[in-house]
Amino acid sequence: MRAEVGVEPARRARARHADRGRFALVRWPWRGVLYGLAALVLALIALGLVYSGSATQIAGGVRLAGVDVGGMTAAEAERALEQRASGLGTSPVVFTADGHRWAIQPAKLEVRIDWGEATRRAIAAGDGPIGVRGLERLKIRLFGTDVEPRPDYYEPALRFQVTQMAEEIDVPARDAAVALRSNGPVVVPAEEGLILDRGEAEQVVLDALAGFERRPVVLPIRREEPEVVASELAPALAQTRTALSAPVLIVHGSASWRVTPRDLAGLLVLPAKGETKLRIGGPAATRYLENLSRGVAERPRSADFEVTTSGRVRVVPAGDGRNLDIPATAKALLAAALSETNRRAKLVITPVEPRLTTEEAKGLGIKRQLASYTTLYSGTYDRIRNLQLAIQALDGTLVPPGGTFSFNRAVGPRTKERGYRPAPVIVDGEYEDGIGGGVSQVGTTMFNAAWEAGLKITERTAHALYISRYPLGRDATVVYPDIDVKFRNDTPRHIYVQAAYGETGIAISLLGAGRERRVVSRPGELRDVAPPKTKLVPDPNLFEGEKVVEDAGEPSRAVTVFRTVYLGDKVLYDETWSTYYRSEPKIVRVGTQPKPAEEEPTTTTTTTTGATTTGPAPTTTAP
Repeated sequence: MRAEVGVEPARRARARHADRGRFALVRWPWRGVLYGLAALVLALIALGLVYSGSATQIAGGVRLAGVDVGGMTAAEAERALEQRASGLGTSPVVFTADGHRWAIQPAKLEVRIDWGEATRRAIAAGDGPIGVRGLERLKIRLFGTDVEPRPDYYEPALRFQVTQMAEEIDVPARDAAVALRSNGPVVVPAEEGLILDRGEAEQVVLDALAGFERRPVVLPIRREEPEVVASELAPALAQTRTALSAPVLIVHGSASWRVTPRDLAGLLVLPAKGETKLRIGGPAATRYLENLSRGVAERPRSADFEVTTSGRVRVVPAGDGRNLDIPATAKALLAAALSETNRRAKLVITPVEPRLTTEEAKGLGIKRQLASYTTLYSGTYDRIRNLQLAIQALDGTLVPPGGTFSFNRAVGPRTKERGYRPAPVIVDGEYEDGIGGGVSQVGTTMFNAAWEAGLKITERTAHALYISRYPLGRDATVVYPDIDVKFRNDTPRHIYVQAAYGETGIAISLLGAGRERRVVSRPGELRDVAPPKTKLVPDPNLFEGEKVVEDAGEPSRAVTVFRTVYLGDKVLYDETWSTYYRSEPKIVRVGTQPKPAEEEPTTTTTTTTGATTTGPAPTTTAP
């Protein structure tokens, strides 16, 4: 027991000595690494101090615009560069691309360089805290660095120059296409395109003009691949040959039209510009199919109403129309042309329903004519044509019970595109030509038809000037879209507007139903409110003081018209309509030519030696 007790501490002691030895061996390599790192840091610091140089000098190895400016101060580098750049503003750089050449001077694009700013950036390339600066300058000395100037230039001129270059260089890729030759359809091979890279070219041009080199510079161009090559058009080529191999017969009922291969060739659109399929189209096909359409089309006939001698109305039945479905017919024609056995194409006809069917007309419950009003033509042919266009637009207008009729909504804008022509209109109290002139006569006719029908008129504006051919105080003017004629359908049934024109004038009838109304109109007296103003017009053909009345003018006038509408014995409306008309000026021409000077007799006394003679002076008549 004692022997074992005495041995145990000795083993532990030996183990502790062995562990200390192993730890010591491990610590020595780490110490070496740390010592090495410390030495490296000290070496770098030393190098940084050695190569830090002066902060006012550019680091060695720095090139500015390709010029070695290392060791120079900013002022020295700026003077050297400016001296080298002097005279280069008019020295051109030659740019080339695909056999083209352009000589461009920097002055043409207003290229300018601030060399002071450029040298400051050159100094900054090797700047920093003293230790770090030295290491950075050492790296620059070993590997070098380039500082490019930042030129100022006129951007539109650069863009314009590059655009001109592109117009000479660019040849877009051409896709393969099918074309007709004397020996039949063939495939035209695709061609590769050549395109100037405009964005990169602008930078290349600018860098070259800002630099000192005057060697030719190649512009960046890229190849453009076509999207469709010849092999992709083999099916279309075969279809074209089939289409032109024999005539095609277009049939409609018992009628037929023969389309020869020569005619069909003009109707085909052969694959080109990226297309790969054969189709029928183009101006020639449009004209041909529209001509067919005119031959088979028929306008629908809307239901109408005929007024009998008793004032009652009957429905005139509607009739369906028809149109040629041009896209579907073109598709059928192509299908026949691509067939080797059945080369017959049927016209595709679609029915066109009338605006108002017979059943719809009967369902409106229109029984009689409420009122009708007629006005006669006056003015030029263009004015009359404007009236007729407005009448056509009005005809067939329906106003539901409780609804409001709007002249401008029914007729629409009066524009040149819709066929309206220039004719006299009243603008600010004077006559002048305007598109759609005269349509106000249609508005006056509609106003009077609604007046006689006893309907509630909700909007009306009189003409600015008095027009004697219209009922006193019952004229109306219309201007799209602001000045309108409106009435409300206060009857229990629809109102149908029937408008027509003839050889002598226009007529508007309002058809409807409900109890008959009686209208009593009482026009007042047309009163002169104020005399016309006088407008003096200088006339060089009259002497000063002479006056000639060219136009007596018209006074401003006013009138009041009364309307009472009866429904049986009941007064439905009792209205007073007051209208004021502007004056038309009295035109007086006033002479501006100076009067000739009057001749006055004179007496001349002549004195001679020893005698005096008194008598009338000689006179001379000037031509």
